[in-house]
Amino acid sequence: MKIAQVAPLYESVPPKLYGGTERVVSYLTEELVRMGHEVTLFASGDSQTAARLIPSCPRSLRLDTDCVDHLAHHFVMLGDVKENARRFDVIHFHIDYLHFPLSQALQIPSLTTLHGRLDIPELLPLYRKYREPRLVSISKAQRKPLSWANWVGNVYHGLPANQLHLHREPGKYLAFLGRISPEKRVDRAIKIALQAGMPLKIAAKIDRVDRPYYETEIKPLLNNPNIELIGEIGEQQKDDFLGNAYAYLFPIDWPEPFGLTMIEAMACGTPTIAFPCGSVREILDDHVTGFIVRNTEEAVDAVERVEHFDRARCRQAFEKRFVASRMAQDYLRLYETVIATPSGLASSAIQSLATR
Repeated sequence: MKIAQVAPLYESVPPKLYGGTERVVSYLTEELVRMGHEVTLFASGDSQTAARLIPSCPRSLRLDTDCVDHLAHHFVMLGDVKENARRFDVIHFHIDYLHFPLSQALQIPSLTTLHGRLDIPELLPLYRKYREPRLVSISKAQRKPLSWANWVGNVYHGLPANQLHLHREPGKYLAFLGRISPEKRVDRAIKIALQAGMPLKIAAKIDRVDRPYYETEIKPLLNNPNIELIGEIGEQQKDDFLGNAYAYLFPIDWPEPFGLTMIEAMACGTPTIAFPCGSVREILDDHVTGFIVRNTEEAVDAVERVEHFDRARCRQAFEKRFVASRMAQDYLRLYETVIATPSGLASSAIQSLATR
């Protein structure tokens, strides 16, 4: 099959440091190539892939300090997609809604995986206007604000099976990985660690928009010697960081569409202690791959129970549900159905996949 993957340009594919969507696009692209498909990746020029790469900017935009207008590069990429469209059997977009006017005009089978939150008021008129683009969710919870949209499938993320490894013995610190922002609630993680009497290591980036929040709300909390801010880490560091942790804290306060770090911890055998927002109840199996808690007190109690946690069973759950080969197979079934189905609103055949 000839497949196009269209990635955001904010990070390279895969990202050098933080980055969720581009990392998933990388896992999917490399797995499809490994399976023998002819894959073209539209991404930044510093991306690394076994697929054919069509770069639309020299390097990823977030780390390019000279870039002022991010949107301009994405429109260049859409022009590249248009010029090459007839080479493909299917085009898989990962850039939210930017391509909707173009993809409707191309008349090439396509689908769009939505990677972000959908509870934004401005999205309602947009998705009412564009009813034909075929959408894929990354969790059932993600769909709730737009439950009536043209969903054709739900595909959970997956990681390469051997990228992260089982660490059979728990470490001596709690871990937080991701971004420092109000919705990620690193302040809760700090509070949990202090009440549990355990060190906390924070591997997180700070976006420019979140810098004031960090300076006023989080930085004063870092004075305790048991709280360590490491900063951003890359893919190569995650195995040690998550695998050597006692537990991973995911104390979010927003409708998380998926939560890639939960399955990264799962792959290491490290339990996640998470608040039940967004996709958490779909991804975590309570008392098997972690603990779902409602407040700080329950989180502290969960820390005390980690001592008896079965890390090998946690890894087995990852291997069953969240490997990249399963993700690629799920998308291939969608590709085949989309190719065989006339354009327009989802047919009954596609709708049957959408309910899985």
